[in-house]
Amino acid sequence: MTSQIITLIGVLAGALVSFVATHWAERTRFRQTLATRWDERKLDAYIQYISCIKEEVRTARQAVEASERGDDNTGALTAMETAEARRSVLFEGLILLSNDAAVDAARAVNERTWSLLEWARCPGGEASTRHRELSNLVIEALNSLHGAARQDLAMQHRSRSPGRRQTPAL
Repeated sequence: MTSQIITLIGVLAGALVSFVATHWAERTRFRQTLATRWDERKLDAYIQYISCIKEEVRTARQAVEASERGDDNTGALTAMETAEARRSVLFEGLILLSNDAAVDAARAVNERTWSLLEWARCPGGEASTRHRELSNLVIEALNSLHGAARQDLAMQHRSRSPGRRQTPAL
């Protein structure tokens, strides 16, 4: 009788250990799946937002160039305003998904982009030079956003040569 009780206790202990281990493994797997799903959404939000900023910079450049040539820049300005409306929506998604550092970096991108767009709407003398300066400020802000996004996504930073400036293609 004692041996049967010991056997029964052993079976119950084994079942309990098996249940706890399985439950812990499933819970860990669920958390990893959930984290991966949110990381994918974050990455998509970053890519879409940054792509939209690049589109705005490109269309602003087209508007300035058309204006300098004396051509009608209405089409470029319309495309620029459409991209700006899209950027506004994408920024809201970024706020919901990103950490504070990335949101702050995106806000800096917004402010510099708005300066660029304002200039493109009514350029003055030396339009190309000023546009280039404002574009470079947007690029610097984008570089900061890239770094914040990598940290938010827990990605390793690729090493670059010291002094080499990373500039995204606009």
